[in-house]
Amino acid sequence: MNYKMMGQFVAKILAVEAAFMFPALLISVFGREATAIRGFVGAFIAIAAVEILLRLTCRGAQRGFHEKEGFVSVALSWIILSLLGCLPFYLSGAIPRYIDAFFEIVSGFTTTGASILPAVEGLPRGILYWRSFSHWLGGMGVLVFLLAIAPAAGGDGFTMHLLRAESPGPSVGKLVPRMKKTASILYLIYIALTAMNILFLLLGNMPLFDAVCTAFGTAGTGGFGTRNDSLAGFSPYLQNVTTVFMLLFGVNFSCYYLLLIKEFRSVFRDEELRLYGGLVLGSTALIAWNIRGLYATLEETLRHAAFQVASIITTTGFATADFDLWPSFSKSILLMLMIVGACAGSTGGGIKCVRVLLLLKSLRRNIRQVIHPRKVQVVRNNHQVVDEKILDNTNAYLAAYVVIIIISVILISLDGFSTTTNISAVLACFNNIGPGLETVGPTCNFSAYSTFSKLVLIFDMLAGRLEIFPILALLTRSTWRRR
Repeated sequence: MNYKMMGQFVAKILAVEAAFMFPALLISVFGREATAIRGFVGAFIAIAAVEILLRLTCRGAQRGFHEKEGFVSVALSWIILSLLGCLPFYLSGAIPRYIDAFFEIVSGFTTTGASILPAVEGLPRGILYWRSFSHWLGGMGVLVFLLAIAPAAGGDGFTMHLLRAESPGPSVGKLVPRMKKTASILYLIYIALTAMNILFLLLGNMPLFDAVCTAFGTAGTGGFGTRNDSLAGFSPYLQNVTTVFMLLFGVNFSCYYLLLIKEFRSVFRDEELRLYGGLVLGSTALIAWNIRGLYATLEETLRHAAFQVASIITTTGFATADFDLWPSFSKSILLMLMIVGACAGSTGGGIKCVRVLLLLKSLRRNIRQVIHPRKVQVVRNNHQVVDEKILDNTNAYLAAYVVIIIISVILISLDGFSTTTNISAVLACFNNIGPGLETVGPTCNFSAYSTFSKLVLIFDMLAGRLEIFPILALLTRSTWRRR
């Protein structure tokens, strides 16, 4: 293990975190928010101290960087970012308990949107901005941002190991020959879509601060908002705009690049995109039919159904209605969408549509092999043969996914909440969605859980955002064994 190289990398990540925290400090200064200023200044001091310590102890590092170091560096970076990134909440007094502040920022960085706060409208604006911006930063990934702007110290292989560990999906491909340029293209698309989202929200007369924070939550598919009722109090136009942009950020960003280079046929033939679109349309129609008696007009029914389907499948977590009061049929569909999630290569969570496709195609192949044992069967996606290593990785992911969910549900059940609450809480955190059902529904929060349960859910949020394996690698003894 190249510990010094990893330490230098974490130090760079902390420098990025401090730089992104600075606008929140300025908002607090202009708003004369004394407690928030104290929180951000204290956080800057702590981040600077850890960064200096890492740079001093990790001087003279060799440039060798392999896949194992990439996975461990990503997992450690996200944990350290969260341990220090929660300090503004804690030191300002906005969240008095450190474990709650830690839960809140992990939920922000992992774009989960699960909160321990019963109300947010009384928080200082600087704190609200940092809370929402954590979604934007975590959506595409702070490491991807660093790779987009910084020289690749370890070459393109170094960049590939880090991008593979942080990017969502069963595989990571290059848009262009250089991975650094790929990271830059992804972030430029991300910034452009975010700017468009802010513009459309402003056209609907949403206040600038609310528009920026809402766009951050939408872009990162996170769900932290500036109002206690999420988006329920905003106009139908603003809710519809948010629905559209949530769905846009749930699409694989490679599709946008293909559109830019006029590869329209490749986009329209993309099987994952077709599944994603089919799930959205089908789920919206079924839920709208099921809740048709709860709302006065067809427009209102379709608007709430489409919004919640978009919010759940993209794992954003915004709400315009208390879907915990909807019929069981609608809630069952939403739970299914929680598990499936958005497209690979998007900012959404969940298993990802492409994994669902691969699992179904693998199942079909196994059935055909039983019927025709001598016939060679392959799995194809978008008319290309899928590498067996990717299929093995997908099967391993599913196994780990199921095991972690079962263990997590059992552990947090010690707190005595209902089975529905516990299962939906784990699914909401592990799939980076935010609200669950009953005690953790869209009008409630996670504050009632014990410290132990919050630590379990924090693990789930990190494992879900980093696609399980980097976190498991961090906890595996062989990772740290010297050879």
